[in-house]
Amino acid sequence: MCNPGGFTIPGPKRTHMLPNILWIVTTQWRGQALGCAGDVNARTPALDALAREGAMFTQAVTPHPFGPFARAAMLTGVESPANGVRDYFDVLPPDARTIAHDMADRSYSTSFFGKWHLSERDREAPLTGDAHARRVVPKANQGGFAFWEGFESGFLINNPWLHGTRLADPLQFEGYQSDVVCERAGAFLSGVAGPWFSVVSLEAPHPPYAAPAAGIVPADPSMVALRMNVPEPGPVAEKARLELSGYYAHIEATDRAIGRLLSGLPADTVVVFTSVHGDMHGSHGLFRKGWPHEESVRVPLIVRGMGRPGPDSRPVSLIDLPAMTTACADGKATVALRSESTSGYARISMPSVVALPGQCDRVWTGLRSIKRKFVSGPGGAHWLHFDLENDPLEMRNLDAGTRNPFSSRPASSPS
Repeated sequence: MCNPGGFTIPGPKRTHMLPNILWIVTTQWRGQALGCAGDVNARTPALDALAREGAMFTQAVTPHPFGPFARAAMLTGVESPANGVRDYFDVLPPDARTIAHDMADRSYSTSFFGKWHLSERDREAPLTGDAHARRVVPKANQGGFAFWEGFESGFLINNPWLHGTRLADPLQFEGYQSDVVCERAGAFLSGVAGPWFSVVSLEAPHPPYAAPAAGIVPADPSMVALRMNVPEPGPVAEKARLELSGYYAHIEATDRAIGRLLSGLPADTVVVFTSVHGDMHGSHGLFRKGWPHEESVRVPLIVRGMGRPGPDSRPVSLIDLPAMTTACADGKATVALRSESTSGYARISMPSVVALPGQCDRVWTGLRSIKRKFVSGPGGAHWLHFDLENDPLEMRNLDAGTRNPFSSRPASSPS
């Protein structure tokens, strides 16, 4: 059941207290990368504590393992490309109905902080740097949020540019991006009477992994434990360990920023923590996202104040979050997940090829349950079929009938 937030909206139709609700959305944080999920590399005390207080969805997926597609689906509850976002550079249509509109209809004040990644971008400009970070997101393209303060993109993990409702022109703030955004969000929300709904959107732990991580010293790469589906020894494992040492530093730094944010909010605030996608980090010899493998499509999902605390193994998707959130605001104890209408399978897909180095090389659609995953490539051709119950590392493609050559690994490596 949704925990009460201590605020009442007058009127005969309201029979319950309206809770404050916060979404914390990160980027490239794969579902396995939490201390509470058993990752020996991850130092995440704040999120581990949140998981102890709430529900931890152990089978959560992104509907699309790439930023703009996933963000559009998560905000609208509609899959890409039906929500208007088919290409990496597509803009979320100004008339798209989002969770902000739904919550405003329920008398919530709405706010958004941080990375947007759904407005117009310069296709010719470098993806990393000031050009996209300083790009102004027009009010009409801010998804219906009453208060908006953030940046389009740019992957400036340090010293971010922010603009929006109270900053007409982009202004650069010194510090680690997760710290800056969380601190400004917390200060703003502390002055809102409620009920409020807010999204705090962070780029970390997205590359560049070598960027400074608020004083967190990266681990010695040789000490980083790899998943058992990373081929080693060799260049793939070397690259994975080097990148993961920085990746986990950003995870620790961002966990600390999230902990500070939560410590300043009312204890009965409903909190959702997740990520828009993961990262392969060398699994199956692959890097980055867009791929249908578990490291790319599985995301963390911790929810405090909605539903029953403890592990939850139902197949849930980010696309379920709007319905879960409005049900919470409406005082409903439960809500049907999309997978319940597809025999326990969550839908996953990549609506287009993103022509960036290392990303998935084809359009695909798939279905994933707790036990099975089926993926079709262009034209519906069979591509992948995994028995997740007996082969969680996806070492044997049952469609291909051949065993993954990287299946022999030391027993001491993490799963």
